[in-house]
Amino acid sequence: MRLVTRRGFLQKSLKTSAVALAGWHGRRLLLADALAGAVPGALKPVPGGILLGTAPFVGAGDFPLDTLVGSGLAARLVTDLSTLDRATLVTPNYKFFIRTSYPDRLRSTASWKILVRGLVQQRVELSLNELMREEQPMHTHLMECAGNSSIGGFGLISTARWSGIPISKVLDRVRIKPQATRVIISGFDEHSTRDAISLPGASWIFTFEQLEAAGAFLATGMNALPLPKDHGYPVRFIMPGWYACTCIKWVNQILLVDDAAPATGHMKEYASRTFQQSDPKLAKDFTPATIDPAAMPVRVEGWRVDGKLVYRIVGVLWGGSKPTRSLTIRFNPDTDYVPLRDYDQQTNATWTVWSHTWLPAKPGRYEIQLQVNDPAVRTRHLDNGYYVRTVQIPVI
Repeated sequence: MRLVTRRGFLQKSLKTSAVALAGWHGRRLLLADALAGAVPGALKPVPGGILLGTAPFVGAGDFPLDTLVGSGLAARLVTDLSTLDRATLVTPNYKFFIRTSYPDRLRSTASWKILVRGLVQQRVELSLNELMREEQPMHTHLMECAGNSSIGGFGLISTARWSGIPISKVLDRVRIKPQATRVIISGFDEHSTRDAISLPGASWIFTFEQLEAAGAFLATGMNALPLPKDHGYPVRFIMPGWYACTCIKWVNQILLVDDAAPATGHMKEYASRTFQQSDPKLAKDFTPATIDPAAMPVRVEGWRVDGKLVYRIVGVLWGGSKPTRSLTIRFNPDTDYVPLRDYDQQTNATWTVWSHTWLPAKPGRYEIQLQVNDPAVRTRHLDNGYYVRTVQIPVI
């Protein structure tokens, strides 16, 4: 089996190490045919080890990574997670995943205003230029598409350092009627071409309590730069800890409503992907689209340690409302879960890197699955094996 090397600068070291590996097994084996790819160096090396390369995931697909494909509702940019380490947990803007790109029917963003109407004493148009006077750092937050899948190696997930205006400060500028209990955040979503699997129109309904608990805000900056066009320029709503379908881009309207408000078309489109039960008709029947604790491997490294081949699994942990310290891992459904110990304290607002040293019993395919060993923690995607990744171990 021959693999494509992702980074050319490892070719020489891989071929040099092949001689030693051939000696261990009593046969000639070119290591470049077994392990390939450069890996980051911010994780501590395996003690006494020499990094050889990475083993491939099976069924990861060949979707282009870190490259914008398509336009409008059909646009996708999938982040390459294989290079993640503890020094690169913030995703550069050019690599941050994209689910829908800038609407071609949005002709001008000059003098942007947000219309606030509904159950208010008087409808108003809030000038973004005026709101920008209250712009402040909003910290680092992870965002994951509710449709994240193995097609792109689960790369519809990224983190960024955001700046913007807390939604509470925006609502403080409006005289809200007492019967208002919910807020609809809507954004411009008109495109000249349709997409077979995506519907136009972006809006989600939240309670005041949900907005406050999440620390929701209108984002105007991303990684110390103005918000990029494909990420909602000039203003995007961010609901920390919730799936990205709730993080509306190109925000142009805020509507105050009561508990009788029907669910929006956007909410219905993402109902199943945000674990809604049956087919809720009203917004009040929707459960919060929060991200459960989840974890997955992003690469499998091969190391030579004392004349033996050792594998190290590197992955990420994210989601949930409190730190998770009971993460376990197994290799194939017929094996037991074992504790993971090498990972940082999780912040929940973003993700953390973990690693696990592993000695496979024999070459072949292995299904790597993570689990939170705490029955009190809800982990719906982990429970159904959603983030299981299969690795081909070519040699031991």
